[in-house]
Order: sequence, then C-alpha cells, then structure tokens
Amino acid sequence: MLLAADYFFTFFHLLLILFNLFGWIWKPFRKIHFATISLTLASWFILGIWYGWGYCPFTDWHWQVLRELGYYGLPSSYISFLVTRISGYVPPAQWVDGLTIGFALLAFIVSIKVNFFRRKSG
Repeated sequence: MLLAADYFFTFFHLLLILFNLFGWIWKPFRKIHFATISLTLASWFILGIWYGWGYCPFTDWHWQVLRELGYYGLPSSYISFLVTRISGYVPPAQWVDGLTIGFALLAFIVSIKVNFFRRKSG
C-alpha cells in the first residue's frame, strides 16, 4: 500500500508541476491553471510562513510515505528529489530553488497575461 502511495504521489506531483509550468498554453485550461499556480504560490508563501518557505502539503504527505518506506535525509525541495530519483544527480539546492521559483513566477505572470489581458484585434 505504501509503495502504491509513493507511485501515486510521484505521478500526481509530477503532473501538477508540469501543469503549473505549461497549463496556460491550452486555452480551455487557462482558468484552472491560474487557480493551481495561485494555490501553489499561496502554499509556498502563505503556508510557508508557518511551515517553512516553499511548503507544499503534497510534498509533506509524500515525505511521510517515504519515511515509512525507509527513506531518510530527504531534500527540502521536491524538485531536487525528482531530479535525483530520475537521474541520480544531486543538484545544488540553491540552483534548484532559484530555477523553481523563477519558472513558477514566470508561469504565474504568463497566466495573468493570458487570463486577464486580451489582445486587441485589428
């Protein structure tokens, strides 16, 4: 059961990350994308006040599962975890944090643009 939960969290979290980065591209998904990227940033910066900057409840729940499976010394960043899990490479934490926040903010700004500012035709 724990292994199934690990696979679920890995798959779900990866899909959420990809959707947060690229969901603004597909017009039918733009409102949903704006909601998910906004909730993600709210989790990082508002819940982060109490739980630590960059807090994500999905990461917290996945870490609980991984600890039950015997994983210890997990990184503070889920992106670092994914990179290491997929490639074996352990990226520098500051590098990952900088790219993560940079791309998330870029996706948020683009989402605002495509959702609230229309092109003038003609």
